[in-house]
Amino acid sequence: MVERFKPIRFSRAGIRGLKASATIAINDRVREIWDAGRNVYHLAFGESRFPIHPKIAAALGANAHRRSYTSALGIPELRKVIAAHYQRRFELDIAPEQVVVGPGSKSLIFSALMALGEEVIIPQPSWVSYGPQAHILGKPVTFVPTRPETNYELELDVLESQIRESRQNWGNPEVFIVNSPKNPTGTVMRPEKVEALAGFAREHELMVLSDEIYALTVFSAVPHVSMSRFYPEGTVVFGGLSKSLPLGGWRVGTAIIPRDNGGKALTQAMSNIASNIWTCTPAPVQYAALVAYSDDPEIEEYIDICRRMHAIRTRFLYRTMKSLGVPCVEPAGAFYIYPSFERWREQLAARGVHNDNELAFHLIDRYEIATLPGSDFHAAQDFCLRISSSYIDAATDEKADMLLSAFREDPDPERFIRNQHPRLQKVAERFGEFVAELRREAGEPETVPSLAVV
Repeated sequence: MVERFKPIRFSRAGIRGLKASATIAINDRVREIWDAGRNVYHLAFGESRFPIHPKIAAALGANAHRRSYTSALGIPELRKVIAAHYQRRFELDIAPEQVVVGPGSKSLIFSALMALGEEVIIPQPSWVSYGPQAHILGKPVTFVPTRPETNYELELDVLESQIRESRQNWGNPEVFIVNSPKNPTGTVMRPEKVEALAGFAREHELMVLSDEIYALTVFSAVPHVSMSRFYPEGTVVFGGLSKSLPLGGWRVGTAIIPRDNGGKALTQAMSNIASNIWTCTPAPVQYAALVAYSDDPEIEEYIDICRRMHAIRTRFLYRTMKSLGVPCVEPAGAFYIYPSFERWREQLAARGVHNDNELAFHLIDRYEIATLPGSDFHAAQDFCLRISSSYIDAATDEKADMLLSAFREDPDPERFIRNQHPRLQKVAERFGEFVAELRREAGEPETVPSLAVV
């Protein structure tokens, strides 16, 4: 029997079966381990840890006196600056009235899901909170599996098949969530694939929620192209300051809404939701965001420096996995890799590890490596892990400051890893030990991880 708490009585609506965000939960657990004086290598949290740019920090201090409520949609000056930013950066024809500002893109995605459609289409794997947000709202989900063989891109025939199956079972999939660069895989959707998906969405009259929070972190030859370029009338673009700039805790998110009458109605609906839940984004942060979105050359240079540091650290982890023979798609943006340990299923089972969740616990308990299981990201394959490069060797502000200073003095990738990332190198050794043991148990030849990053 479930324990009852009187006078507290819980509603089943929204919370039955709901779990805490996996990313927040693992971050809390790592901090508990650190506070207990024990070691753990934190590869489980996607927070950009580099320093705040001085101009943005100064702008926050200068606007600390801004204490009045603002519009639920954001202050007009900020909406205008964000529209201009999207025009210059992403070649989108955006007017200020299309911009909605909220306390993080997560809140804005939730409000859009609340306002739109009936059933939600979500790729597998995908960010940990899309599914739970639909669950809170009581909306059914159609999951669409993707494969590493196709770089985890959505295949139109699979997407159409899943939609058809849902409709045959009295479903009504209307809202389609797209994410590129993608969390958890670090992959970037090719422009021609974005265009094809946009055409599919238009044909099937799907409303697209395009999560582009990592748009300025791309480090491959494949450029980021917004879905809104090909399907502006049916796409809401989400972004913010938490990934390209290290401002996750400031909670500044943006939504770019279609310009037509339907978009105006959606803007009003999201404003109504915001005004009844969070009222507005904190005023001092909005005024500081004016500087962050101003396309100031110094800040643009800093965004690029952060992108390059993320790229070096992420590629190091990717090349480590590849040198160990661990299947892993090549990352092209963000700060994640998504390796699969499926080939050692038998050897892992002999250790009492039967799924990716148990694998994540095994790594943290035996090798002091904190990761997240692919199942937290609605994985379509077993024994996958999401590994993040963003926290390691930058856990404190002092260490993060040192990394930035060192990179400015010497941006050489190999020296940056070798001289400034002792814990990241130790992670490579620990994974090397783990995979070597699995290989021995499987009767395979051992490999030694290469620390080359170029």
